[in-house]
Amino acid sequence: MYASDNKELSLLDKSSLEFAKKILAPGREENDHYPFGPFFDPVVQKAFDLDFFHILLPEDLGGVGQGIGALCIVLANICREDSSLAGIMFTNAFAQNLLLAAGCTDVLKDLAAGAQKPSDFLIACPVLCNPAQQPRRLSARKEGDGYVLSGTAEYVVLGGMAGHALLPATVADGHAWFLVNLPDGAISVTDPVVSHGMHACPATDMTLKDASAWLVGAEEEGPAYFKKVADTMQLAAAAMAAGVMRGSLEEALAYCRERRQGGRKIKDWSELQMLLSSMAVQVHVAEMLVSRACQAMENDAKNWRLSVQAAALHVISAMAPVVTDGIQALGGVGYMKDFGQEKRFRDAGHIQALLGYLPMKKLNFIRQLL
Repeated sequence: MYASDNKELSLLDKSSLEFAKKILAPGREENDHYPFGPFFDPVVQKAFDLDFFHILLPEDLGGVGQGIGALCIVLANICREDSSLAGIMFTNAFAQNLLLAAGCTDVLKDLAAGAQKPSDFLIACPVLCNPAQQPRRLSARKEGDGYVLSGTAEYVVLGGMAGHALLPATVADGHAWFLVNLPDGAISVTDPVVSHGMHACPATDMTLKDASAWLVGAEEEGPAYFKKVADTMQLAAAAMAAGVMRGSLEEALAYCRERRQGGRKIKDWSELQMLLSSMAVQVHVAEMLVSRACQAMENDAKNWRLSVQAAALHVISAMAPVVTDGIQALGGVGYMKDFGQEKRFRDAGHIQALLGYLPMKKLNFIRQLL
């Protein structure tokens, strides 16, 4: 990512990259054993202490008050080494953004003020779907001055570690968003769901039986809140993809500089140089697109929403082929857990699904133009 000449962004770029390489990377393989091994609480706590979870929150709400560009820089650097932590950060940032879009500033202020550890501050949310495109098995019912929720919520990211959950539930005119406290006797939470990738970004299924909930914003504005936030957070997902691509390229280059075969280093093979060149071009284009899209959004440029969606779709679509080439550059060992390439390939599928399936997002994009 490009931090330009902004001093604050440059410092954030440096600190997050140092954190990723010195604190996150050494335990990458061990952390990925979760839920069959210990959770990496000390690393998450360190990220919390560094305010990585507070980037988008305004200063008067206890946050850092930086924009989407700052979040993208941190997510990209984290994803160079391990996307699981970035998935935790993304989920929380999405929930915070949706609460801000609905005007629920008091809730965010209270969460930030009393938080001493990540679980006090984090908000779980089903971020691997678009509620408007999914069958909803959770319904809301008005009861007195509040609401109660009944049904099931599937694959709620951070469901096993957050103190609150932000859930979409069916109402008369579609779906609305509700905030619930965790734990709650009316809410049963499963063990972490075993997933293909991002193992240390836990997700759970939930069953709610008349659980008390607070309506977020207005009932009829549920889909509008999601769309408003998704336009911003798609860019954060693209930054994660760019980080995965950068990490894959760096590992491929490092391996090819050292590996010898046939009496010479494999970096001198023209076929491998072509593969690495293709990877490098895609990585630089991805980083440039994310940076320019961040500028367009922050400057409120004309048609910035379409520009952001196009940039995000391009970068996220390019991720899997680049990581596949990264595996090929390492040969047989590219599939082994001793290296990071096979994990990056698994994580890529989850990043593609953030805020809805990639093919559906492409269809939504062209339908806007049509």
